[in-house]
Amino acid sequence: MRLLSRYLLRQLAAPFLFALGALTSLMLLSQVAKKFGALVGKGLPWGVIGEVFALSLPFIIAMTLPMAVLLAVLYAFSHLAADNEITAMRASGISVYQILTPVLAWGVFMSAFNFVFVDQVLPRSNARLRGLLIDIGRKKPTFELREQVINEVPPSQYFLRAGRIDAATGRLKDITIYDVGGETSRRIIYADSGQMAYGEGQTDLNLRLYDGAIHQYRPADPVTFQLTYYRVNDIRVKDVYDELVRNSSETVRGDREMSTCEMLGVIREAQADGRSAGQDRHELMVSDLRTLLALPPVGWTPPDQVEDRAPAYCRWIDRVQGAADSSKTVEAVRPAHGLRTVRQGGSVGGPGSTQTPVQGPVTVKRQAAGPKVKLPAAAQKIKPPVAAPRPTPAARPQLSNWAQVATAADRARDAGRRADRFAVEVHKKWSISFACVSFVIVGIVLALRFPRGGIGLVIGGGLLVFSVHYVGLTAGESLADRGFVTPWQAMWAPNILLTVVGLIGLVRVSRESGSTRGGDFQELIDAGRHLFRRLRRRTPAAGETA
Repeated sequence: MRLLSRYLLRQLAAPFLFALGALTSLMLLSQVAKKFGALVGKGLPWGVIGEVFALSLPFIIAMTLPMAVLLAVLYAFSHLAADNEITAMRASGISVYQILTPVLAWGVFMSAFNFVFVDQVLPRSNARLRGLLIDIGRKKPTFELREQVINEVPPSQYFLRAGRIDAATGRLKDITIYDVGGETSRRIIYADSGQMAYGEGQTDLNLRLYDGAIHQYRPADPVTFQLTYYRVNDIRVKDVYDELVRNSSETVRGDREMSTCEMLGVIREAQADGRSAGQDRHELMVSDLRTLLALPPVGWTPPDQVEDRAPAYCRWIDRVQGAADSSKTVEAVRPAHGLRTVRQGGSVGGPGSTQTPVQGPVTVKRQAAGPKVKLPAAAQKIKPPVAAPRPTPAARPQLSNWAQVATAADRARDAGRRADRFAVEVHKKWSISFACVSFVIVGIVLALRFPRGGIGLVIGGGLLVFSVHYVGLTAGESLADRGFVTPWQAMWAPNILLTVVGLIGLVRVSRESGSTRGGDFQELIDAGRHLFRRLRRRTPAAGETA
């Protein structure tokens, strides 16, 4: 079996490397075709253009590696079955499950490798690529302006739409600019025509607009709307460089630029926010009920403490990264100490006072000012007159307003959506990686069931399985983001479906005596035709009674 295992793995090596290289090259060429014109048109050096496409490779490899596993299994085992090598193995007493064992172990290894690659290498490359694209977008943003489209002008909060754009001269016609960068006001600037050009130093973009109006609205003053007409209006957009300036370190990392452990941390924070919002809603309800029942209010209850501990995988990754990075230092968190004011000749907090740390609670005793005076016994028996109580109007119970309740509900809903969105990405990393195992099982079943499929089986079967898996992932992600299904159900459903179908097919294939009885796509078509004829014979003719 060791000799057989090595032989099977050698049969898989060549088609796997070929499929991985071919698929990666095709997808990379697609990226080059989409971005090459925009990158070259900005006058970027060839090193930067090459860096953009090099940073795009990890994302492409993460998608093509499971595809290459499936194509390698389909090609290798269809070739072995067509050459009757599978029949010879089974005639020697080797079962299908024994043949599957080394290939399945290879699939598990590829799944683990792909997960480490997707979890550790891909987020870093995506972060660098995102920062580089932002820096490139700041260089000559006017080159990417499109007519009749709302274009962003980075790094500002201006969005420009123009009916006509002359990139050579910088002339604009029928201009609308949306300014959403102000915290206190929002503006929409209209102009009949305009001119754009770089200022001195090639760091700012100047826009000169002609014959237009400015519509300004302040959220703090909703009843006021300001309308200003102008003949000439100059707008300066700062930090729009004509040369490439690298500031990628300022990039905000999204879910595609985060590892599994980082996203799990965001999920734990979102769940904590959701629990806090739920407790706030509960306290508002209890407070309103006690107010309506004329009961005394209850004191504030601290939120439930839930252990916030990272999974074992994340702790192991942290230890490995800490050992690899010898310059990393861990600062100890010191607990804060309370301060007690001790009076030493002088007023509290004055020149004669000192502050010393206290390790426990402080008890403060108050004494009445002045000496105690003991009254005579006769005077002690005299009771002061009791004033008649004044009638007070019935106070209206103060209940929680709608804004408080709605805010707590929105916080809980937003926290749940944020947790689900990051949970979908976490499960997607695992699902795409461990698709290699499902592809191995399905690939062996297809190859043994259709031994004479040849290259048609490799292409057709591969496309069918790819479509089921990746279309299922895309549809599941949309359903999970909307809250119709849980994240793990959405992301793992394609893997579960393919694995179950593969196991059922594996049982049926293992019961067959050989793999030489037909086995091409024509047999499948004939079987479909035969089934259709049987169904037509069983259908009663028109006018006949059952």
